[in-house]
Amino acid sequence: MKQYLLLVFLGFALFSQAQTTKIKFSYDTAGNQVSRILCVNCPPETGKQVKEIEAIVEEDLEKIEGEDMISYYPNPVKEELYLKWELTDDNYVTSIQVIAMNGQVIRTYQETKNNNTQDILFQSYPSGVYIVVLHYKTGEPKTFKIVKQL
Repeated sequence: MKQYLLLVFLGFALFSQAQTTKIKFSYDTAGNQVSRILCVNCPPETGKQVKEIEAIVEEDLEKIEGEDMISYYPNPVKEELYLKWELTDDNYVTSIQVIAMNGQVIRTYQETKNNNTQDILFQSYPSGVYIVVLHYKTGEPKTFKIVKQL
């Protein structure tokens, strides 16, 4: 009897499959979560590959087109945001501000006249949405939204 129970148990363990449970999230273009789906025994995802970043290349940058070229990467950000800009007509960035959604200025970067790049550390900020403002010599600001994730 013991051998029979052992045989049944081993057969059950051998032919049973592990149950995998995943939660899938969907986001809109603004970075807001629009759906959450619990998937039990989901088929493996095909076509989606996670890109390991060794160095930032031009195709990784999100760009704000216009007369001036502003690029930033990544969005959403976890630790560090990389900014790069190319301005026309002898214009330059006088300062950069990181502003929380409640209007509080979190950080201001000065002395950006001779630079065309800036790294902004987000690792100590709580998750949420932030506004990055580039102030030009002409007084015109350029803003864009950054989502900070854990």
